[in-house]
Amino acid sequence: MKSCCSVSRENFDDSHEKKVSVQGNATFSQKDMIFLEGGEFLMGTNDSDGFPSDGEGPVRKVVVDPFYIDKYAVTNEQFAQFVEETNYKTEAERFGWSFVFHLFCSEKILRDNPQRVAQVPWWVPVKGAYWNQPEGPGSNIEDRLNHPVVHVSWNDAQAYCEWAGKRLPTEAEWEFAARGGLEQKKYPWGDELIVNGKHRCNIWQGTFPTKNTKRDGYIGTCPVDTYEPNGYGLYNMSGNVWEWCADWFTPKYHLSNENHNPKGAESGTNRSMRGGSYLCHKSYCNRYRLAARSSNTPDSSTGNMGFRCVADA
Repeated sequence: MKSCCSVSRENFDDSHEKKVSVQGNATFSQKDMIFLEGGEFLMGTNDSDGFPSDGEGPVRKVVVDPFYIDKYAVTNEQFAQFVEETNYKTEAERFGWSFVFHLFCSEKILRDNPQRVAQVPWWVPVKGAYWNQPEGPGSNIEDRLNHPVVHVSWNDAQAYCEWAGKRLPTEAEWEFAARGGLEQKKYPWGDELIVNGKHRCNIWQGTFPTKNTKRDGYIGTCPVDTYEPNGYGLYNMSGNVWEWCADWFTPKYHLSNENHNPKGAESGTNRSMRGGSYLCHKSYCNRYRLAARSSNTPDSSTGNMGFRCVADA
C-alpha cells in the first residue's frame, strides 16, 4: 500500500548548506498547551486496516512520562514571528523549491515546473514555493494565518522548537496524546469516521488524486481549531497536515523492547510523521488513523507537512 501523502527531496539531486543555528529560549510559554499526566496506554494496532509493514503492530503496552503538548499545530502566524525574530530561512527557501499538490497549481506554474516524480505525479516541485508562498510565486498566507504552517522540513521544525524552548514529540507521546484517553480506537473520537453525519477531520473526499468533493468543508488546509478537539482538548490529531515527530523511522519500531518513553531507532534516513493530512483517502493510503505511521527525509518539505510542539513537564 502506497502513501499518497509522501514525496521526498531525495528524488532530486540537490544540495545546500544545511546547518542553521537559532537562539533558543530558556523557558517555554504554556499558552495554548495542555498538560498531560502521562501513564500507560496501548500503542499500535492489530486491526485489519493497519499496515504491518509500517510497524503499526502488534499492540503493546507503553508508558510515557508527564509532558506538555500544543493544542494546535504551529500556525503560519506563529512561524512568521519565529522568522521575524531570527531571520531564519527554511530549507525550501534554501533549496529554492518545494512540493505542491497539482490541483493547487496554476497553468503557468505547471508549465514552468514540468518535472515530476514518476511514482507520485500529483506532486509538483515548484520553484519559489515555501511556507509564505504555499502554492509558489503569486500565492500568500494573508487569509491563512490561523492555518498550520506547511513546507517545513524536520530540520525547520527542530529550529522552531529550539527557538520556542520546546521540542518535537516522540511517536509514543504523539499517539498517547492523540488518543485522548480512548483505548484502541481508530480515530481521536472513536471508530466511526463520520459521526451523525458530521465530519470530524480534514481528509480527502472523492476520487484521489483528481476530484475532491470538499464535503468536510476544505480542499487544502483548514484553521488549526477546526472540528471538535479530542478528549484531551487537542485539535486535528487526524488529518489536516502530517506532523513531524522526533524519532528516526523504522518499520521494526514495534519490535523494540523499550516500553518506557520509547524513542525509536538510534539512527536512520527518515524521520517519523503522524496524523495524516488533507490528502489522505481510504482508497489509497488510509493513514489518518491513530496508529498509522509515515516518514520522510529530514530535509523534505511539502504542502501538507507541519508539526506541533511538546515540552517536558
